[in-house]
Amino acid sequence: MADTHDRVPAIADLLERFASKGIAMVMHAGDYCSPFSLAPFHQRGMALLGVFGRNDGDRETLSAYAARGMGTEIYESPHSFDVGGKRVLLVHEIGEVSGRSIESHDFVIHGSSHLQSSKKVGTTLVINPGEACGWVHGKCTAVILDTETGEVENITL
Repeated sequence: MADTHDRVPAIADLLERFASKGIAMVMHAGDYCSPFSLAPFHQRGMALLGVFGRNDGDRETLSAYAARGMGTEIYESPHSFDVGGKRVLLVHEIGEVSGRSIESHDFVIHGSSHLQSSKKVGTTLVINPGEACGWVHGKCTAVILDTETGEVENITL
């Protein structure tokens, strides 16, 4: 998920869709905008691992609000971590990272452009879940990634 931009009803609807598919953790590629955008994660008890985007001005308050929930963590972009033995790079703007950094991960998840896409760069799957808010292109989108198989399911509300 990326670019939620304060659209709480869309966030809640996407989290409901995720929960119905057994998703336990959301990776968020930035641009929450306001701390109240995290409320649906807390209300549902959905774990969140995210990075800040360029429209997240009050990072201190976002971090404090995130800390109110279990399993809610927001890092500076880019942030690299392991999930089930796979290397994941979470970044807001793909231009923030070098090609070598991209290729050293199994998956790269980014936002910023608000355009949903999925492509291979070498052996790395680079994914943009699009805009969860739907403000720019009129569709609230996200992606479900199976980190074991690399399968991607596009979600549109």
